[in-house]
Amino acid sequence: MAGLIVGRFQPFHRGHLAVVSDLRRAHPDAPLILAIGSAQESYTSENPFTAGERIEMILQALVEAHLERCLPVPVADIHQHAQWVAYLRGLLPPFDVVYTNNPLTRLLFEREGVRVESPPLVNRERFQGAVVRRRILEGGNWKELVPPAVAQYLQTIAAPERLHRIAERDAASEPARSKP
Repeated sequence: MAGLIVGRFQPFHRGHLAVVSDLRRAHPDAPLILAIGSAQESYTSENPFTAGERIEMILQALVEAHLERCLPVPVADIHQHAQWVAYLRGLLPPFDVVYTNNPLTRLLFEREGVRVESPPLVNRERFQGAVVRRRILEGGNWKELVPPAVAQYLQTIAAPERLHRIAERDAASEPARSKP
């Protein structure tokens, strides 16, 4: 029984790792596919990391945690909800169950007769990509939110500098606000 998790993993954080770890413990012999959504997006404030960088950070975190039988696969957006499940079935290895807490993802897979389970969220207010990215930008302690291997990898690719440059670019491209 192969499982599928869909996420952007921008970046892969401790919440993601906890879900993967829990699923590996519950189903040690079942492969787990991590579909890396919006794989065509990078160098934006919401999607700062490339698909290759996300694959690398996921693999390093999984090796560090001794989690096997997990396959990260990049998945580009197709912007057609009605065809999305068929697209994933054609792109990914076979899967029997989807693990998600996203209402739209749940709806789309259930409509196609795929079993969907909601894994428990781990400290959702703290462990989310937007929080990690915001802490990086604000100079806060972001390393506590990601596995050590991911923190090291993000330092290696100069992620803080990248996020600051992206933020500067975004601020420079905002239209000037009129004064009252």
